Amino acid sequence: MLQGKTVLITGASSGIGQACAERFAESGARLLLLARRRERLEQLAAQLQQRYGTSTHCLVCDVRDRHAVQHVLGTLPPEWAAIDILINNAGLARGLAPLHEGDPDDWDEMLDTNVRGLLNVTRVVLPGMVARRSGMVINIGSIAGREVYPNGNVYCATKHAVRALSEALRIDLNGTGIRVVNIDPGLVETEFSLVRFRGDADRARKVYEGLQPLSAADVADVVLFCATRPPHVVIADVLILPSAQANTWLVHRERS
Repeated sequence: MLQGKTVLITGASSGIGQACAERFAESGARLLLLARRRERLEQLAAQLQQRYGTSTHCLVCDVRDRHAVQHVLGTLPPEWAAIDILINNAGLARGLAPLHEGDPDDWDEMLDTNVRGLLNVTRVVLPGMVARRSGMVINIGSIAGREVYPNGNVYCATKHAVRALSEALRIDLNGTGIRVVNIDPGLVETEFSLVRFRGDADRARKVYEGLQPLSAADVADVVLFCATRPPHVVIADVLILPSAQANTWLVHRERS
């Protein structure tokens, strides 16, 4: 389906990013895998090459560092420079507290990763797409970008920003042939809660107790579907939830 297409995935070393890498590799894409953890990236690249024969190029970079992003994407080998699909997946949550009790360092990390990181990568990739008059930008947002929930203040604000940027990009790029997709998952069992609670495995596990959450592969299936529509079709906006979830705060949990 995507034979020969070059796909850049940020946050590719785990979770939804890793699942997207697997799905897109299976579909024949060439993959630029960007994340901070070199060892995980290299392990993933080796697995994809062995399983699918995928051509990969690993980029070790923190999307928060604008100059590093400019360097790694601005010095790509010529055969990797024309990016067909950008999947802005890198993101995280830190903490869960009322705003007046929040940690400003957590706020900075979320704002810098979820908003500035997306901007840093997109700003470098888009000019080439515009020049070629083709391409796709897929932003992985969250249901938290549609409605807020208790103590989620700053994280929700960052994901509202992602949603707004997706809509703004669609206006900016109208007529260029570039399609913009916004995908908002609900509860997905990845490292997300473990990161949010800084390694507290018991607290992270309770987020998903009593229900079957989405898997990273469930989201990756939707990303791939959006990426493989014909050129005249854009799946502009998607909300994907586990069956047990009604909104950000109402989740049905089975009693054990």
